[in-house]
Amino acid sequence: MNRPVRPSPPHWTALVFQMLPFADAASADLPLPRLLRLALFQVSVGMAMVLLNGTLNRVMVVELGTPTWLVALLIAVPLLVAPFRALIGHKSDTHRSVLGWRRVPYIWFGTLMQFGGLAIMPFALLLLDEAKDFNIGLLGATAAFLLTGIGFHVTQTAGLALATDLAPEDKRPRAVALLYVMLLIGMMFAAFVIGGLLADYSPTKLVQVIQGAAVLTMVLNITALWKQEARNPQVTAPDRETPTFSELWQAFVKDGRNARLLTAIGIGAAGFAMQDALLEPYGGEILGLSVGATTGLTGAWALGSLMGFMASGRFLARGWDPLRLAGLGLVIGINAFLLVLFAGPFAAPLMLYAGALTIGVGLGLFSVGTLMEAMNIARYETAGLALGAWGAVQATCAGAGIALGGLLRDGVALLIGHGATASVATRAAGYGTVYTLEIALLLVGLAAIGPLVGRARDHAPDADDPLNQPFGLREFPT
Repeated sequence: MNRPVRPSPPHWTALVFQMLPFADAASADLPLPRLLRLALFQVSVGMAMVLLNGTLNRVMVVELGTPTWLVALLIAVPLLVAPFRALIGHKSDTHRSVLGWRRVPYIWFGTLMQFGGLAIMPFALLLLDEAKDFNIGLLGATAAFLLTGIGFHVTQTAGLALATDLAPEDKRPRAVALLYVMLLIGMMFAAFVIGGLLADYSPTKLVQVIQGAAVLTMVLNITALWKQEARNPQVTAPDRETPTFSELWQAFVKDGRNARLLTAIGIGAAGFAMQDALLEPYGGEILGLSVGATTGLTGAWALGSLMGFMASGRFLARGWDPLRLAGLGLVIGINAFLLVLFAGPFAAPLMLYAGALTIGVGLGLFSVGTLMEAMNIARYETAGLALGAWGAVQATCAGAGIALGGLLRDGVALLIGHGATASVATRAAGYGTVYTLEIALLLVGLAAIGPLVGRARDHAPDADDPLNQPFGLREFPT
């Protein structure tokens, strides 16, 4: 008697992958293990960003006694590369090689520059502490910061373009959200591990930690890159005709929709970023929070960002318009800054924590929504250009916003006579000015992005589809 054959239970590894938040980002052409491996380049980028903007900032000012203004200038050096990300993306689109790879060479050389910058960085920083070698140390530190910045900008631009090439169009929303989650994981990993290793600071530990990060960058990026891009000598043939960057860029921005999109991205990025260097000082100076408590604000922001990234992947997978998602992020950001703004007058630390968490949620929705829109307008031949333009505008305006926020806060404090005897309300005026300006910028960004929502790219819109309705100031909750 033949017994019915029971289906064999799935392997436990398959069950684990199915339970992951972004399991449905996988496809037959890009399975989840391969997608997760590709996303490792975002981990290395997040680690480099934390090293440059966080860990080394504190070590140089506190332990090495480097002037704060000089540290700020060194941290700003990588921003000089950000405006050229569109050109970098175009070069990867039109790369000529007999090997048949377009993205691999740029990710590889970006990785080498990240490694080189991090390898020489600790020695250059230690020379800054020596009076007789200060100029040499300054030159070396500038080169190290510049190399590292160029490296992660090139790696991220080409890596996102490669992800666009590999991911099927219907799976891109979840893939984009996964890439952003991996960036945040890299930042959190670097912040906790490197911060813990340097808790008991010594020059030897500084060298070991930063050079260890350089080696880990090579390991992560080579692992991410291995056997991801198939060779196609036809698209990289040296004798093929390729349009120049200026021709493609003019055609790209000539489309009013693209130009308006880049404008909205820049305004929104600056609006979210102005508070980056002020949130923890605001909690300490105005609400009297301890160092540990203000550090928790950054943790709340990171948690909110993670929530925003995960929610964006789910919404986009359900068919949301990416720009409607970005507009929702701007609305959430406006309410978040209102919470932060009123936390001081009400002396409500919980309100400040809620504001920090909500800022992260809004930024996550806005970033993924605008990046997804950039991936949607990108074609196989111009994916690098479109994603490079997104990265250039986003990084440049965010950096300018951080600098403007700090200058505006100090300028207002100086103008109203900020001093040791000033009241809390007076000291809060500088912070309040920045947060009010951020609310205004997000409102302007909402007005800029509103007319773009629901506009079809390749077909006529369905007037009955609520996702095709405009989203702007008139939809803002009153």
